[in-house]
Amino acid sequence: MPRINIKGGVWRNTEDEILKAAVMKYGKNQWARIASLLHRKAAKQCKARWYEWLDPSVKKTEWSREEDEKLLHLAKLMPTQWRTIAPIVGRTANQCLERYEYLLDKAQNREGLSAEEDPKRLRPGEIDPNPETKPARPDPVDMDEDELEMLSEARARLANTQGKKAKRKARERQLEIARRMAMMQKRRELRAAGLGSYLGLMPKTKPCMDYNLEIPFEKQPPKGFYDTSNEKPDPKLMDFQRLRLSDVEKESFMEREKRERKKDAERQAKRLQEDLPGALLHRGVLDEPAIKRSKLVLPAPQISDLELENLVKVGQAGENAVRMAIEDAGVDSGFATHPLLPDYPSAGGFVTPALIPQRTPANLVDSVTREAQDILALQQVQTPLKGGENTQLYGESDFRGVTPATPSVMTTPNTLLPSQIMGLTPFRTPGGTADGTPMPNGTPGLMVDGKRSGTTQVTPLRDRLNINAADADGIVNGGDFHSGTKANGGKLGLRQSLASLPAPRNNYEIFVPEESDANGKSVDLDDSAIAEEETGGTSTRIADQSDLDRLREKEREVEAEAAWARRSQVVRRGLPRPSDINHSILRSIPPSQTPQQESAMTDLQRAEEMIKQEMITMMHYDNLLNPPPSQLAEASKQAATASGAISSAQQKRYMQQVKSAHEAYLRETPFGQFDEPELKE
Repeated sequence: MPRINIKGGVWRNTEDEILKAAVMKYGKNQWARIASLLHRKAAKQCKARWYEWLDPSVKKTEWSREEDEKLLHLAKLMPTQWRTIAPIVGRTANQCLERYEYLLDKAQNREGLSAEEDPKRLRPGEIDPNPETKPARPDPVDMDEDELEMLSEARARLANTQGKKAKRKARERQLEIARRMAMMQKRRELRAAGLGSYLGLMPKTKPCMDYNLEIPFEKQPPKGFYDTSNEKPDPKLMDFQRLRLSDVEKESFMEREKRERKKDAERQAKRLQEDLPGALLHRGVLDEPAIKRSKLVLPAPQISDLELENLVKVGQAGENAVRMAIEDAGVDSGFATHPLLPDYPSAGGFVTPALIPQRTPANLVDSVTREAQDILALQQVQTPLKGGENTQLYGESDFRGVTPATPSVMTTPNTLLPSQIMGLTPFRTPGGTADGTPMPNGTPGLMVDGKRSGTTQVTPLRDRLNINAADADGIVNGGDFHSGTKANGGKLGLRQSLASLPAPRNNYEIFVPEESDANGKSVDLDDSAIAEEETGGTSTRIADQSDLDRLREKEREVEAEAAWARRSQVVRRGLPRPSDINHSILRSIPPSQTPQQESAMTDLQRAEEMIKQEMITMMHYDNLLNPPPSQLAEASKQAATASGAISSAQQKRYMQQVKSAHEAYLRETPFGQFDEPELKE
């Protein structure tokens, strides 16, 4: 039977190199000609290998966050259309599919599975369905004859750059070399046989040595007889198979590396025992890479040192003046002097900057993981025929474009930009114009017709005493000392804002309606009417039937919970119970026993009998209200007919007999229930 050669399988490094050289020569359209160089690969496989792995435009770097977000967004827009998604993301279709499955597994916390637990791994005997997307396997050290022949043929064909004529010339050249070598071998054999050749009759034209006639560096053996038994070859030792690397190298690279690694570990352990600080220091130097510190670049200062000194001196002078005035005036006049010397440093004299966050807030939930969880939730949706609510999505689904919507994340502000340091001053800006825009040396801070005027940041004028003239806002300076304070300015602004409100058009009055009962007393409508209606009381308000049903249902639930709470722990916890109660555990007392014999029982025995009696009573009570599963199974077994079918009538009859037995026992020995207060007493 002829051997069937199935093309395909894992790509090797030699095949990748031949494919790249063939694409460079033949282009990306002649895949059949390229595949003729590779005996184990077809044209489609060569094309897929190039576009999925070898193409220089294929990105093999790590996936960025933007690529993950775009991939998940496009997967929701175009599910399973990986050939369409791949060029948009900038990856291959197989890379997009593998990354998509990885993100879904990561959202399900399945990325930590071992190689044995991974359901996608190839088991022994299975064939990789996509070998074109995997890295090439290294070439074996000893290549077989087919691979060597393929490599030599590919080298010859790829070296031919002049067409068929150069190929024919190369073939003729090799034939000429083979013919000459055969002729040379023939002459040597004739010369060794002593037949000679016509070449010996030809004159020697070249002064150099003729290697066809003479043997270079020939050493004639001395004449005599010698033992030549050791020169006879042993046919058992003649192995014409190809040698392996292990035959040439006695110790392989892996064994040598393992031995050197073991020596390093022993040397390190010995150093740790002898010189622990030095070993730790050496390890720290090796672990920490040398990072060259870059030069710290700071912006130019906005305030010089001289200006800072002047500001400090001015502030100190003001504080000294206030302290001296208060000390010289005394305690009585200090109250009158204090308003004339306001505390500017405590109030702040510079522009109040807007509230700027000092750092970029980090997202608490990863958007990529959230989008992957949304896709998993959409994949697990049931059929819409069942109805119900839609799947709840936590991501920001945006289907308006190919790229996902950029979330509005606050960035770290630059405090040096004038647009971000503009703020409000706590005082009024003098010199304002009619439209509310301050002068170039003013600061923003006033509201004019609902709009805030703004300009560049400058130092505000100190006007706590309200000495300056009134501005265009119409705020009249008061006569008292506190008219220019911040609180007074706020009150005036609030009054003006309230005065600008429009007058009310309509007046509304709200009152609670009251109803009178038969005695003429007012009765509020509350939940008491519902309770009276349920209990049969008299009320003028008729309760709604739904409210009554709701109250009755609530009472039934409360009663059921109370009844369930009074049951035994065995029933509430679902513990196994016997279907047949054993009465033989009780001590058998003959009816002819005299009171003297009965009194012969000890108190411990009498208490034990009472406990057993109560336990049997509780078991009868529990089996009557809640039959155990074993009793139901026994009823089914008793009701089974000869043919194997279960008769419902016989099953009901059996259950009725068991119930009658429990009721008869409970009539003789009733089961008493006690509340918690009674048990405590």
